[in-house]
Amino acid sequence: MKNRLMKLVEDAHVKEKVPVFTIGDQVDVHQRILEGEKERTQIFTGVVISKRGEGLRETFTVRRIVQGEGVERTFPIHSPRIAKVDVKRTGVVRRAKLYYLRDRVGKATRLRERKPKAEVPAIAAASAPTPSAT
Repeated sequence: MKNRLMKLVEDAHVKEKVPVFTIGDQVDVHQRILEGEKERTQIFTGVVISKRGEGLRETFTVRRIVQGEGVERTFPIHSPRIAKVDVKRTGVVRRAKLYYLRDRVGKATRLRERKPKAEVPAIAAASAPTPSAT
């Protein structure tokens, strides 16, 4: 009973358009900030080193280097303060969490970029011979 009630409350606040990104991607997180009466957008650029949680409690951690010092911020995905998340580069990773980047400096923190998949032309796919059932 408790889980069903929690689900009803959470579903009211979950975003319909959830940004699609994975661990190892370099992202721009656009965050709304209130300063008195005014609202502005601040951009935090870095590499996604972890994603955790589910539903309304889902969060992701972004790491970047500022003046030689590592800075990490954890953002809730469904927060109304997060305006959008832009993926700048997609990284090739073999881990679920990239905490090992905390110990690295300079070029060692770079991840290889995932190359976009080559699109197969529709004409070539349609004219490909199909195996006959004999």
